[in-house]
Amino acid sequence: GNASPKKPPTTPTTGHIADDGTLVELLYDPAQRRTALAVGRDGEWTIEQAVTLPTGERLAPYGPGNPLIRHQVVVLASEPVEYGSMADLAAEIREYIHKYVDLTPAFETAAVTYVLLTWVYDAFNELPYLRVRGDYGSGKTRFLLVLGALCYKAFFGSGASTVSPIFHIQDAFRGTLVLDEADFRLSDEKAEVVKILNNGNVAGMPVLRTMQNGKGELQPRAFQVFGPKVLASRGTYEDQALESRFLTEVMGGRPLRQGIPINLPDAYRDEARALRNKLLVYRFRNRLSAGIDPSLVDEALEARRNQVLVPLLSIAPDSATRRSIAKLSQVEQHTNSDNIRQRLVSIIHELMVHGHEKGVPVKAISDELRGSGEAMYANVQPRYVGALLRRSLGLSTAKRHGVFVVLPEEIHRVLSSGDTGDRRA
Repeated sequence: GNASPKKPPTTPTTGHIADDGTLVELLYDPAQRRTALAVGRDGEWTIEQAVTLPTGERLAPYGPGNPLIRHQVVVLASEPVEYGSMADLAAEIREYIHKYVDLTPAFETAAVTYVLLTWVYDAFNELPYLRVRGDYGSGKTRFLLVLGALCYKAFFGSGASTVSPIFHIQDAFRGTLVLDEADFRLSDEKAEVVKILNNGNVAGMPVLRTMQNGKGELQPRAFQVFGPKVLASRGTYEDQALESRFLTEVMGGRPLRQGIPINLPDAYRDEARALRNKLLVYRFRNRLSAGIDPSLVDEALEARRNQVLVPLLSIAPDSATRRSIAKLSQVEQHTNSDNIRQRLVSIIHELMVHGHEKGVPVKAISDELRGSGEAMYANVQPRYVGALLRRSLGLSTAKRHGVFVVLPEEIHRVLSSGDTGDRRA
């Protein structure tokens, strides 16, 4: 008899964009414990158990028994639901966040817009990250749970015992990484988290990791880590380039707003899923038209901050939102550089008074910064401090007896003029 025609291979998928603009998204209904695929074309959608692409390849959903899906380590929409207007959707997201988390109005606005960005992030090549900073008990975990539950294919990395699964899951799902940095206590793990953050905001910058193949041989493998990140941390990062990618809220600095529930009720999960379902339709409607609006570059901001901020501004629902986010970023940029300048001036002054009146060694300044207990200065090196002195204070260094020092006349010039301004102009 004739051999039966070969069936095209079936590939399990978490999401796909076909060449003809068809969007495929994985759904999970926790009540029915079922997965399916939502297929969006021209703003309309259907729900399928398999999709055949123009290439002949068949896509099927991941199974509902997959532990990542069953335990909702990765949170998905359960069905596409109509949302009305953009203003309605943004207002609903804000209302939900406002109900459970105490944020300043400007950061709340940024958070609402960031949620929208996560659902179309793959239309952009650079992304900002959203972060809350504060000590234990300041509401950071609440923020991650509430906001993370709205983001596109959010993966809660905090349950991971090591960093390794984060690389695999982000590579497979290509969603939003929600991470509490405090969960990774070992310095090696922290360094791996920083790798994800350093490579994860620009498309096409995978992280190489060495894996064992089936024969026990070691082989490098590239993991895609590009995607939105929602982060909680106690301190800041020493790397200014990394710091410039964050929009940050410092938590716990004021009394908690009245009406915020002390314990998060279970209802928040259902409310979040209802919003994810509407956000899925937002993706179907907007993913193919989303893109950079170059007119939104803000002259008051550094180039690298503009680079990550413009995607967020490009999908902001209105001009008031854009103004609010731009202002937040300007304030943050000034705060970062002012804090560093003030810290350097006070350290130099102390060292001069206590035994270094003939010149302050750059190494002594970096030792003081390292000993401050602040995360961002934990591994600071003298070479970096030398560059900071030149950039932030306009102080040049000179070599004396084999050691780089800041000379007294240089220090007096800066201290007497009160000029701690940025001299890069």
